[in-house]
Order: sequence, then structure tokens, then C-alpha cells
Amino acid sequence: GLPTQMLIEKTKKVRAKDLGRKKFTKLCIDTLKNELRPKYIEDWKRIGMSCDWNLFYTTIDNHSQKISQWSFLDLVRKKRAYRSYAPAMICPKCKTSIAQVELEDKQRTSTLHYVQIDVDGDKLVFATTRPELMMACIAVSVHPDDKRYRKYVGKTAKIPAGPEVPIIADDLTKMEFGTGVVYWCPFGDATDMEFVAKHPELEVKHIMNSDGRLNDQAGKYAGMKSEEARKAVIEDWEKLHAIVKQEEKEQIVNAHERCGTPIEFIAINQWSIKMLDLKEKWLENGEALNWFPQHMKNRYDNWAQGLKWDWNISRQIFFGIPFPVWYCKECDTPIMAEESQLPVDPLKDKPPVDKCKCGSTEFIPEDDIINTWATSSLTPQLAVKLVDKETQKKLYPMSLRPQAHDIISFWLFNTVVKAQLHYNSLPWNDVMISGWALDPKGKKMSKSKGNVIEPQVMIEKYSSDALRFWAAGCKLGDDLPFQEKDLVTGKKMVNKLWNASKFTISHLKDYKQPDKLEVFDRWILSKLQKLINDCTESFDKYEYNKPKLDLEKFFWHTFCDNYLEIVKDRIYNEDRWVEKHARPSAQHGLHTTLLAVLKMSAPILPHITEEIYQSHFAKIEDKKSIHNADWPVDNKDLIDTGAEEIGDLGIDIIQTVRKIKSENQMALNKEVDMLIVKGCDKEHIKSIEDDLKAVCKASSIKFEGKTTHESSLYKAKIGVK
Repeated sequence: GLPTQMLIEKTKKVRAKDLGRKKFTKLCIDTLKNELRPKYIEDWKRIGMSCDWNLFYTTIDNHSQKISQWSFLDLVRKKRAYRSYAPAMICPKCKTSIAQVELEDKQRTSTLHYVQIDVDGDKLVFATTRPELMMACIAVSVHPDDKRYRKYVGKTAKIPAGPEVPIIADDLTKMEFGTGVVYWCPFGDATDMEFVAKHPELEVKHIMNSDGRLNDQAGKYAGMKSEEARKAVIEDWEKLHAIVKQEEKEQIVNAHERCGTPIEFIAINQWSIKMLDLKEKWLENGEALNWFPQHMKNRYDNWAQGLKWDWNISRQIFFGIPFPVWYCKECDTPIMAEESQLPVDPLKDKPPVDKCKCGSTEFIPEDDIINTWATSSLTPQLAVKLVDKETQKKLYPMSLRPQAHDIISFWLFNTVVKAQLHYNSLPWNDVMISGWALDPKGKKMSKSKGNVIEPQVMIEKYSSDALRFWAAGCKLGDDLPFQEKDLVTGKKMVNKLWNASKFTISHLKDYKQPDKLEVFDRWILSKLQKLINDCTESFDKYEYNKPKLDLEKFFWHTFCDNYLEIVKDRIYNEDRWVEKHARPSAQHGLHTTLLAVLKMSAPILPHITEEIYQSHFAKIEDKKSIHNADWPVDNKDLIDTGAEEIGDLGIDIIQTVRKIKSENQMALNKEVDMLIVKGCDKEHIKSIEDDLKAVCKASSIKFEGKTTHESSLYKAKIGVK
């Protein structure tokens, strides 16, 4: 919608209003289709998104227009969409109405003007930061319990240089705030709407246009923009000596989140979706969803509870999906398109009737477009309706909505609303909420601030997998400051995975299932099985950062630093081993562990794991890709606590030997006469003795002191050969 319009206007150096909607829309679609979409798709493929690239929609194509317009007509039929002439929030810069969800708080310094008015010869003082709205003033109010002003209620006040208005009692007035006197000039803010709703007897004047200029009802100030009118009114007040004092004030104002411009309230005809009466239902729906992480539900609840207005879906911009509506020129009755006509553009297509019920044959096409979020909230339907009806039943409701936390109130909430209003259902079961990538200082990236880090540049430098590896290090829901050193770590992980796999696969060509497994092979498979269980459980809860950390630790330390070094002798020197199953046992440990690690790493590192899988395992498993291969099996029979205890003891011994060699400036492959082990169960060490001697380069192992099954404490001494 609006961002696209602004982008095309800027890049193509055109103005939408000069081209008109038809030509401008064509320019937008052509640019998106021919210049931007191919780049997006290339980036998405490069980063490793898993999609059917032959099956797609765009949010402006005929498919999407038809569904969006159908949604509008369905809501009209259900009396959930209605048109009204009422105050709307307008962005003067973007020249369009906006919804509550598109607001952001902006702090600014304003001047508070204290202005005195005459009431039967007495002086009352009100304070305002919006002098420019003076000609729209409809009343001055005081609190009913304020004894200072009770006698003035019912009288008339003359606004300096402005209209005469009644003084009324209203409990919206705060006695303790300012002077306790309020002048009401609809529509300066949301409170004005509440005041006007309470006082239908007061005639409201709408003095502002959608471009932020005052209209003819503003009298001498007509045609002026807000800032210009403010200065003019203040000058007139000063000439009349009406300003008692002025003071600077910090205030929070509502601004358009797209451009940061403070919004205005003006009255226009607009379409809205009725939703305030269903607040409890929205909260029930939020409760029915599975939230990951759970605390993100609070944002949904806070938004639903804080709704103040129905959902305004009319936008006065050029690029977007048209409302399928015409209006009778005589009586203004809306004429809805027939469903068989969709998609329809009222600016070029004719209404489905020749004349209105009033007899008029002239119709005015609606030239507003439907708010983008009113279409984006239909994304489950947009996707599902690409396939046949039988498949649609299986796909809706969908299983998962993955999105960032900043658009819970935009995309997530509105999608829940549409699913409820159209189908009386939830749009999906699970909601996975991610955070933002921040700049290295923890600030939101913004092109205007110059702190944007382009992912394409990082991919070119480090690889897509390295970028994904960095992103997967963030706890679900949290924001993640960008640190380039983390991509260096990711690149090292990719290289290590490649090299370790290359070594392992080179020794698996004659691999066959062994009859028996050595202790260290049972040790690695037992630890692997626990890793599989933990990773599966975490992935089922979308907690990708925990598997990432666990896999990284297991692969680097358990598999590469220790297991590979332990089994190398059995792999290289098969003839030296008495047990004939020693090498096949090691091969089984290597094959099973590497394959499982690759599969569990595939969601995080899709490219390198696919490359390795295709080089060896794809033929064995008869699968086209690692990404549709079977997930590692949860086999509790492989958990062997006894083997783990012995293996852990063996690892402690190996690490101690390495430490002693390092402290004595000896090469790790330096042979030693004897490894002396104290305080350990002799039978345990005997079961891994050959592996220990091989990896520690020890000619023999000597046991000293009392042995015990309960203690894994030991001391090691080395004699240099």
C-alpha cells in the first residue's frame, strides 16, 4: 500500500496523483514484477526459505483482489462493515486516513497558551496547545463539582477573535489540571470524540481538510496549514491582549508510524469494521492460541483490551485494492458489486444495476482503496485458496503463524479478527514470535539513521548458513544485536562441519552394521540419543536457539575433539586390533552420529548439510534431500548410562594427558611409556584400555592404589619414552 506508493514515487520520480490510479497502479505492478520481485525471490532462495516456488500469490494480483473484495462484501452482508461520516485519523503528509494500529507515540515540545475569555464581565482562563482549531470551538466546560465555576454553567463565552459558545458542566474536565476550564475544538485528539459523543446537542464544525489545511468553515484562516493558522490565531489573541501567559510543555502526541508526522482528526466518509463489541471474543481467541514464547500473549491482550475505535479500513491513496462499491449520485446509497464480478475496479467497471432504488441512473465510483492490513489479514485464505477444495480442508486452519513481535497488533490480531468474523474459527493453532535484528549498539536498524546492515553483503562475505547460524543464537522472542564476529563463528562451524564430514565419509565406503559395539561407540550413541531427544523437544516448541547451542557444543567437543580422535586408530589401523568388530563399530558410531547431527543441523544450516547429505547419505537413504528425510529416531534403548560413565571417565583421562603434555611442552602425538591411573575402577578402564592407549599414545596403562566402583577420581603420571 502506502510504502509501495512512496517507494515508486521516489525511485521513478513521479507523483501518483499526476498519473491517476490506473496508470500509477500499472507502474507499481510492473516495477514490482519486473524489478523488485525477482530480487526478493533470489534473496529468499539464497537465505534458504523452504517454499514451493511454483505456487505463489502477490497481494495485488487478481487472486488476492478477489478474496479481499469478497471479504469486504461478506462483512457488509454480516453488518460488520459500515460506512460513516465521522472523524478519522489523518496523516497530513501521506494524505490518507490511518488506523489506531498505525500510530506511534512521539514526544515534542509544545507551547501551552493561557487565554482569558469574558463571561458577564468576569474573566475565565483556559489553556491550549492547539490555537489553530479555535474556529471549531463548540463549548467551554468546567467540572460539575468545581465550586469556582459553578455559577457560569449555562452562560455564553466569547472566544477571543472567535465564536461565542456555551459553558457546560462535564466530568471529562479535570479540576486539578491547568485552570480547570477546557475549550473543546473537535477534533484535536481522541478525547474530543468522547466529548462530542456525550453532547449530541452541540453542532460540530469540521474545519480541516485531509491535507492539513483549514477549510472555508475556518473563516479568515481558511487555506492555511496548521502551523500557519496557529501563528495567525496567536497574533490575533495577542492583539486583543487575551494571552495571560505561555509556557513550554513536553507532550506525547500520536504520529503516523510510517513518516512520524503528528496525526489530525478530520471528518470524512469512510468504511470501518465493527469490532469493539467483541473485545471479550478477541481475548478468548488469544487464549485459545498456543503462544511461543508464552509471554508474547501479553502484547495481544493489551492491544485487545486497549481498543478505542472500530477498524478504519478506508485509505485515500492510489496503490491498493479498490472497494467494490459505487454510490448513487442522488441519494448516496452504496451499490455493492456482485460476487461474480470480482475482482472489480469501480473507476473503470460499471455497477451491477442500471438504476438506484430512488430511480437515479447516475453513480459515483468509490475511489478509496482497502487498507493493506485488511488484505494481509487474509493471508491464510490467500494461500489456501491456491489449491483444490479437498486440499483446502486439510490446510485451514493452518498450523503455524511465524512473525515478529512488532506486528502482533497489526498482522496477528487482524488475522484472528478476520478468521472469526468469516469462519468462526482460529486462523492457525500455534504462534511463533521472533524478535528484531538490531544494530551492534542495540538500536533498531533504520536507513535514515544509517545503521542498516545489508544481509546480502554479509551472505556474500560469510555465507547464508553463517548468517542463519548467527540468527539462530537468539532466544525466541528476544531482539538480537548484530555482531559480525558471530558470523565468523558461523563460518567456522560450516567449515568444521564440512571437514569433519569429509573425513568421516571417506572411511564409510565399506561400512556394514557391526555385531558388537565398543564402549566408546556406545558412549557417543547414548549421548547422541539424549541430544536427539532434547533437540526434538526444543524444535517442537520452536526454541531453535537451544538446539543450536547444544548441537554446536556436541559437534565441536564431544564428536570432533574427542570421539574422532578416539576412533582414528581403529579406522586407520584395523590390523592392530584383536577384536574384528573394532573398525565396524567405529564406523557405526561415525555414520549414525554424523547423519543425526546433519539432520538436526539442517533447519539452521540448510545449505552445507544438504551438500554433505547429497555426497553420501542421499543414496543410502534413497531421499532426494536431507530436508525431507526422516528425523533422527527417538530410540531410548540406545541410552546406556554405564557406557556414558565409563566414557566420561575415559574423556577425563584423555584431557588430563593432553593438559600434562601441553604443560611439559610435548606434542600431543608424543609417545609415552606408561599411563598411571589411580583411584578408578580397573575393569572400567580395561574396557576402554586399547582406545586410551591409542589416543594418548601410551605404550601401557598401569593401575595403582585401591580401585572402586564409586569413585571416578584419579591422578595421572607420564613417563617420557
